[in-house]
Amino acid sequence: MTEKVRFLQNVSRTERIRETKVKLIDKVETAMQLQTDRLTIRRVTEEDWKGLQCIWKDFSASEYAQYDMPHVTADDDVRARVCKWAKCSDSLEHMFFAICIGDTIIGYIAFNIRRDSYEIGYCFLSDYHGMGYAKESHRALFDYLRTLGITKFTAGTSMGNTPSVSLLKSLGFELVGTESVSFYKDAQGNDIVFEGGIFELSTVQ
Repeated sequence: MTEKVRFLQNVSRTERIRETKVKLIDKVETAMQLQTDRLTIRRVTEEDWKGLQCIWKDFSASEYAQYDMPHVTADDDVRARVCKWAKCSDSLEHMFFAICIGDTIIGYIAFNIRRDSYEIGYCFLSDYHGMGYAKESHRALFDYLRTLGITKFTAGTSMGNTPSVSLLKSLGFELVGTESVSFYKDAQGNDIVFEGGIFELSTVQ
């Protein structure tokens, strides 16, 4: 595919995205912030490291951690990782968004460019699962990114991670393939392999 993603840059006016009643407070990338009925969505900053550390610790203790790469949660490592994310605050190639209720970060969503589409990643605190926050925030960001010409997305998750698969399907992603994936080894040193699903979404209207 040779289609190029077109970006709208240097746009500073406030506008309303009617499709999901999301208010775009500031379309300048470095100060971007979205407000839904329940959530504030903004770029990750260096000060968010403790909130993201809590998310990774929480996820590492879940039954679904076996389906993802290990998250190092030591203070220095988290600070360094989040610092890198924060430095992408004006980037359209790598975008990291904090999902907040008030001042509390309940999750994050990441978008990384891959040829002609963006690969998404996400994680939310388990205390906020099952309340529709992941779906609400993803939809808001898809609408926002569509105003920048970004409409094609991919995602990968274990077919055994039922909540993640259900989220992707509810957002309109389609399963286009599967692959064998392994992040861990068993006590004998053998790879622990699971079936990973490959999902795609186009938000072109």
